Amino acid sequence: MLGRRPNPGKRPRIAVAAAGLCLLLAACGGGGGGDDDDDPPQVQPKTCAELNGMTVPASAIGLATTGAVVTSTQVVAAAGTGATAVGEYCRVLGEINPVSATAPKIRFQVNLPTTWNNKAMMFGGGGYNGTIATGAGNVPAGPTDKPTPLGRGYATFGSDSGHQAGPAGSRDGSFGANDEALRNFGGEALKKTRDVAGALIAARYGTKPQRTYFAGGSTGGREALIAVGTWPQDFDGAIVLYPAWNATALNLHLGRVTRALAQPNAYPSRAQRKVVFDAAVQACDGLDNVMDGLISNQSACEARFDPSTATLNGAPIVCPAGQNNSNCLTPQMIDALKLFGQSTLLPYRLASGENVSPGYTVWGTDLGIPTTGMNATQSALQPTVLTLTFGVQQPANPMPPAVDAANTPPYGSTFWDQWVKYFVTRDPNANPLALDPLNPGAWQQRIIDLGAIQDANRTDFSGLRAKGGKILIAHGIHDGLVPNRESQQLMSRVRQTMGSAAVADFMRYYEIPGYNHAVSTQFNAAWDSLTTLENWVEKQVAPPPQVVADTAAVPGRTRPLCEYPAWPRYNGSGDVNSASSFTCVLL
Repeated sequence: MLGRRPNPGKRPRIAVAAAGLCLLLAACGGGGGGDDDDDPPQVQPKTCAELNGMTVPASAIGLATTGAVVTSTQVVAAAGTGATAVGEYCRVLGEINPVSATAPKIRFQVNLPTTWNNKAMMFGGGGYNGTIATGAGNVPAGPTDKPTPLGRGYATFGSDSGHQAGPAGSRDGSFGANDEALRNFGGEALKKTRDVAGALIAARYGTKPQRTYFAGGSTGGREALIAVGTWPQDFDGAIVLYPAWNATALNLHLGRVTRALAQPNAYPSRAQRKVVFDAAVQACDGLDNVMDGLISNQSACEARFDPSTATLNGAPIVCPAGQNNSNCLTPQMIDALKLFGQSTLLPYRLASGENVSPGYTVWGTDLGIPTTGMNATQSALQPTVLTLTFGVQQPANPMPPAVDAANTPPYGSTFWDQWVKYFVTRDPNANPLALDPLNPGAWQQRIIDLGAIQDANRTDFSGLRAKGGKILIAHGIHDGLVPNRESQQLMSRVRQTMGSAAVADFMRYYEIPGYNHAVSTQFNAAWDSLTTLENWVEKQVAPPPQVVADTAAVPGRTRPLCEYPAWPRYNGSGDVNSASSFTCVLL
């Protein structure tokens, strides 16, 4: 079908005969949200144009809404070649109507390939969401030399999680002032979107998908864990990158860091961040048996590196008393960075049961350094790294606006600001620097309650495992927005709950040295997780040793993707840019 625009009204080609198959809408069976096994009436599959204006009744959606409607459809012509090829598909846009008249709608997109592979993929969002996860792109850290899910013939879909962001984009938390919008963001929009998408897929093809997966990173990773854990009947597996599952405690940790960075002489410039970054790399790079610009043996680095006593090219990185210049860091900056890396132990327990955020891997993490010496690919990625980490504006009250990427404050500080104003106090004039996460006073009970809405700390995935579902998780060691230690914490708990043998049967967790949050100039990860997940679920082939590739610092270099707590150590000989020259070790 590539290269030829077909008639927009023609019937889709699928791997099974479409005509005469059942339309598997839950409405036919009484509102089970897509899980009823009774045979509904025979229904002729709809064309793309016939989907326009289609409604999905509230009874077909597993959580409370007032129904959904398709607002537009469009046949998108086949485009691209090779790995970038995407066949013709029907793009469907629509809205899921809220229960409360004051709540915003959930806006969604579903992409329905003319040549369908009988599978579906739901995509998660990022940050506070607010824009539609279109499903037209790749899975997080997906390789460019393999087709996207849509290019492979998946029906793909996603939503904005139930609100529409303003100029601050994924950092706009104003929706949190509305209870229904907050619950949708907390996870309810996932089920609602999935059931509506399922109804549209069934209407288009006359059958439901044989397999349905979820892919997401950050907030989307949290959403993936919620989706497959809460509704395992709806999903067969998930690709989970850098998941922000411990959302409430993480927000509180970011609040502590924001308050520290707001102090005089405590906010490091980009040049000063590079000083501590370079000092850490200089001290720790060789701990993996080779000088390759990456810190792979991070635990050894944590034991060795202390910025208070560290040197760079023989000179201390701490500024002389009373000085603050681009070649050194003040004691206040070092204290703030150390706080960033320390755990936050709350003197109260959230409704989710959580009371700790484990802190960040700081030493060797790019928190937004200058582009000096970077190649063109790295320079193109660095503005995103800068935006997602420490930005260029010191936190303050009022918080500097996040609408100008060139003047943004730390991403986490804006997150905290919006959380305090709209999730906690619901006062847009509240001072984010005045709320002490450890002693929130009158707001403590509200914060405790938010844990039940936001956190995704399930440790029992027996429902997914029982049906043969699988989960692949990966996290960059040098993530400056969501701590990799949180993923370590989650995996430890899941193993404690389910047992190591059971977890090995359906779940893998990998860590990637040098990889930051979503993008990185040190090691920009590309991993064919989708093929691995497909083989595991559909062919019962457990993941063989995995390889991850860099697309930025040294395009094409590879490393073994090691299951935590293993890390890649150079064997002592062989091509330093080849995964075959490294071994995953536990030492």
